[in-house]
Amino acid sequence: MFNGIHHVAIIASDYNRSKNFYTETLGFTIIREVYREERESYKLDLEAGNAQIELFSFPDPPARANGPEAVGLRHLCFEVDDVVEAKRELESKGIEVEEVRTDPYTKRLFTFFKDPDGLPLELYERS
Repeated sequence: MFNGIHHVAIIASDYNRSKNFYTETLGFTIIREVYREERESYKLDLEAGNAQIELFSFPDPPARANGPEAVGLRHLCFEVDDVVEAKRELESKGIEVEEVRTDPYTKRLFTFFKDPDGLPLELYERS
């Protein structure tokens, strides 16, 4: 019934800052950007491999629950060929990245960093 994940939606507190982070810093390609006047909201569709990221702006969105194990979406994970190299590249752009760890079950490398609103993002190494 399901073919895969089509998109993940993110609401930004500062749309331009997050747009720059996801396009310029992380390098995702813009598919389309629209301003929805009736909602006072931007919607930016980004190509993210075999899925998309929808980046939204809304007037005065409530803060995200920030507990590490809060109910809801825990984090967004990106597959990369080389976690160590991806970590170096992000750090060269001024992004703080946690130490690389090994998944005890798959033995693959992974690490975490955050977007401008503190959304946890993971890098996970392709097998």
